[in-house]
Amino acid sequence: MARVRLKRKRFVLPEKYVLLILTILCAGLMILSFTTDVISRICSYAAGYTIIPFQNGLTTIGSGFNKRISDLKDVKTVLSENEVLKAKVAELEQKNNELTADRYELSKLRELYDLDEEYSEYEKIGARVTGKDPGNWYSVFVVDKGTEDGVKTDMNVISGAGLVGIVTKVGPNWAQVRSIIDDDSNVSAMVLSSADNLIVRGNLQSMKQGDIDFRQLNDSDDSVVVGDKVVTSDISDRYLPGISIGYISAIETDSNNLTKSGRITPLVDFEHLDVVLIITQLKEKAEGL
Repeated sequence: MARVRLKRKRFVLPEKYVLLILTILCAGLMILSFTTDVISRICSYAAGYTIIPFQNGLTTIGSGFNKRISDLKDVKTVLSENEVLKAKVAELEQKNNELTADRYELSKLRELYDLDEEYSEYEKIGARVTGKDPGNWYSVFVVDKGTEDGVKTDMNVISGAGLVGIVTKVGPNWAQVRSIIDDDSNVSAMVLSSADNLIVRGNLQSMKQGDIDFRQLNDSDDSVVVGDKVVTSDISDRYLPGISIGYISAIETDSNNLTKSGRITPLVDFEHLDVVLIITQLKEKAEGL
């Protein structure tokens, strides 16, 4: 047998009744809102669980954004101040370097002034070193004064506290100087305390220990000792007399038992030369005084 499916009839409330119910509900709510605070309490209670947490969340997010923006502004300010400080530090470093250079220049000028006073009997001109041979030592170098300034070959050159060397070549505005430490340099000198003669001979190998060599010292009475001062002698054909060279640092008797040799520590710093004095008098002119 075929089953008979019964179709349930759907109940639909007429629209006029729906409208009536809504009207009555609205009227009741209006009466309650005007006569009591039940509705406001319900709304407040509902807002406490819905709107206020949402509002607090928005406030928290807004505060976070404000703090982030404030932090970014602070970082930007710090970076800007850091750039200003870096520029200030660079400026101060530059000024410090300039002051250091000025102090070094002043020290060198003071040395030259003292040297000029020490050898006041000689006319001199100042010159700046502009070039040198390769290596650590100023064995052969060039200065910025030449024939236009009255410089001639064989003029003596001094710096620091004593003899540097002698002019070997001259141009219009430059001059080449061979220092007493150069391997090709030989200077007739004497021990100041005893007037014993000797030859000061340049030796770049010895300069590694800070000394130059001397030979042919005639010291028969053994009066010369370590520490004695050595100066240029009167018998030199190119060097003016009495210019300080250095101090004897080592001495020994030669194999002939007649002369002595040894080493001298020069008074000039031949590793750092930048300014010198050129004595404009030649030895021949000095002898005629």
